[in-house]
Amino acid sequence: MTDEKKKSTTPPQAGGRRSAFVAIIGRPSVGKSTLLNLLCGEKVAIVSPVPQTTRNTIRGIINRPEGQLVFVDTPGRHNSEKKMNKKLMDASDRAMGESELILYVLDASRSPGPEEEAIAKTIEPFADRTVAAINKTDLPGADVSSIKSFLQKTLPAIPEDRYLVISARENQGTQELIDMLFKMAPQGDPLYPEDYYTDQDVQFRVEEIIREKAINRLREELPHSLYIDVADMELKDNGTRLWVRAFIAVERESQKGMVVGKDGKMIKAIRQAAQKDLDAIFDWKVELDLRVKTVKDWRHNDRLLKKLIDFSLDFFKVTRYNCKHEQ
Repeated sequence: MTDEKKKSTTPPQAGGRRSAFVAIIGRPSVGKSTLLNLLCGEKVAIVSPVPQTTRNTIRGIINRPEGQLVFVDTPGRHNSEKKMNKKLMDASDRAMGESELILYVLDASRSPGPEEEAIAKTIEPFADRTVAAINKTDLPGADVSSIKSFLQKTLPAIPEDRYLVISARENQGTQELIDMLFKMAPQGDPLYPEDYYTDQDVQFRVEEIIREKAINRLREELPHSLYIDVADMELKDNGTRLWVRAFIAVERESQKGMVVGKDGKMIKAIRQAAQKDLDAIFDWKVELDLRVKTVKDWRHNDRLLKKLIDFSLDFFKVTRYNCKHEQ
């Protein structure tokens, strides 16, 4: 795909199939991952009440008679000078630059502030190909009018018919959102085979599911101080069982006890919850050998951060794997 095609805003001819990468941008905890899973009809991105759970550009795929949309869920944008956050923002910036469309998600239950203004400024160069989704309208105190006023002030190039009022949690307004994105998408053939709903490989999905279960159980203690390292994977029993050895990596020795828990109860709960989700995703029965290790100050390790934060948007590098999916 050429840069010219990626950045084209010319409306497609009537009747033609359409395809586009759609970068999902927004503050932490605005519901981007929940929305992505809802749109794709499958669990593509992990979900947690912990801000900035997403560390990678997660791709989920919608296939419709009109064509194909490839959503790229990006890390939540917030102001921080920490090394890891800067790399996360680099991933978000690249997703915007390399996608045909931008889906800007805002939280109707929170007033816009300096952080939201900074995001709007980042999106401004791409306003001609941006759709604004005003989410969480089902929550008490949601103020849609103030969000619309904010958009009119900060991003006047986005016409009001591209303000979509939605609730990802209640599945409200999402069909109208999909219709708008297809309307704006350029003509083109599908970017992925039409039975795909994600392009994530097996190892990445295993790591993310374990990380979700660990974060949601340890969110008061060390949600951002851990990552998952899959050390070994092997298909056994004539390809019916997937054996995985994985490590929950923490920064300090003192944190290992929190992950293991009293009498090993915490790590057992994480393992069992992860296995349940993985069994639902894959055709194989998953056997998870889960352990804990210390990787001192890993958040300051450039080499490791580069490995953990995937900048790639190259749709030619697709790894097909055996996962459950019904059209």
